[in-house]
Amino acid sequence: MIESELLDDPRADPIAVGRELRDIARLNALFGGTKAVVDALDAVFRAARDGGCGMRDARWTLLDIGTGAGDIPCAAVAAAARHGITLTPIGVEVIPAAARLAQRSGVAVVIADGNAPPLAPKSVDVVTVSQVLHHLSRTAAVRWIRACDRLARRVVVLADLRRSRVAMAGVWAACLGLRMDRVTRRDAVVSLRRGYTRGEFNAMLEEAGVPAVARYRPGFRVVAAWAPKAS
Repeated sequence: MIESELLDDPRADPIAVGRELRDIARLNALFGGTKAVVDALDAVFRAARDGGCGMRDARWTLLDIGTGAGDIPCAAVAAAARHGITLTPIGVEVIPAAARLAQRSGVAVVIADGNAPPLAPKSVDVVTVSQVLHHLSRTAAVRWIRACDRLARRVVVLADLRRSRVAMAGVWAACLGLRMDRVTRRDAVVSLRRGYTRGEFNAMLEEAGVPAVARYRPGFRVVAAWAPKAS
């Protein structure tokens, strides 16, 4: 692994965790992290609405693994509502301070390892993982991808960072200009160093045995979305 970040440690100082997660939520909103996930989900919500698939009782569940401050599932709830779907978000976190922050945003949170959330197979409609896989070893990331496929009924969306020197310089400058915490500035650059090329992401998807192809999205993001196996 390349260095380490504050959010790699479940025992990290809660105040520092809160500062960094609030900064990350701002970066997500400004530089494509939120949009990368919502755009992938929007296509699924629209298809369900237009095709009438599952819309008789338009109540879905979403599991966001590594939910952080809960900003991504909250954005997904708003996107689903635009298509007439009531989406109930559930977060999974290993950092208690992050779990508390997400709960204050209205996301129910389970403290658990993302590799094995205490949920039955095919028990949620949507599973999302945003900017978390790069915190793991490659072997662990592949296990997480398989777990996502096992849990979801309708769609899995994985979004992460595309490794880029240009993005590293840009995010450092953006964090400085936005007066974000110095730990956030450092960790944002480290996250991008730990990010993926499309080829690397596709190799993990293939090893996990899921029918997905990664695509680059604006804001130096890499995203994969697929309909999971039926069983």
